[in-house]
Amino acid sequence: MRRRLEDMAALLPCLSNPGWSMQLAGDFFARDVHDVAREVIGATLLVDGVGGTIVEVEAYDQTEPASHGFRGLTERNAAMFGPGGHAYVYRSYGIHWCLNLVTGQEGRASAVLVRALEPTHGLGEMRHRRGVDDPRLLCSGPGRLCQALGVTREQDSLPLDRPPFSVLARAREVRVVSGPRIGITRAADLPWRYALEGSPFLSRPLRTT
Repeated sequence: MRRRLEDMAALLPCLSNPGWSMQLAGDFFARDVHDVAREVIGATLLVDGVGGTIVEVEAYDQTEPASHGFRGLTERNAAMFGPGGHAYVYRSYGIHWCLNLVTGQEGRASAVLVRALEPTHGLGEMRHRRGVDDPRLLCSGPGRLCQALGVTREQDSLPLDRPPFSVLARAREVRVVSGPRIGITRAADLPWRYALEGSPFLSRPLRTT
């Protein structure tokens, strides 16, 4: 009962503002990684109120060698093995942070890497953090995105339906296209990269399958 009351309280700001959509709760993410990956395209991702529309993601599952969970549980990837609906944040090549939305059931490592957003909320803050003005360069790539939203290891394992995170359902149907993932050398042929068709905010052009 307490959990249900907390969930209702979290929805009040969204329900009272017709310009906002419903908060996606843990059950939404506790599903197949590919279903979640397709359905978060067009959703709104906010961190402390800063963010925008998700336009590009990649799916990762422990059954394939490009996944961080392929070789089993470690201290670094522990959040990926947790329940769906939490953040998994890691540093790529020791340079930039990457934000993943954990999916599926606890004990199975699967997650959606958020690769690009169309900035809609807090553009001034994003420009300050990134040091660029062009909105197409604020969140086009996982490292740029995390810098723009202020995401670091501190947000690792945090629930996606509680502050500082908010993931709001898309308000309309969108056209989702898919193609091979990028920036990897193993399982690179799998068409597990999903994107909003025609978006100018992608990290790179998509070669569709």
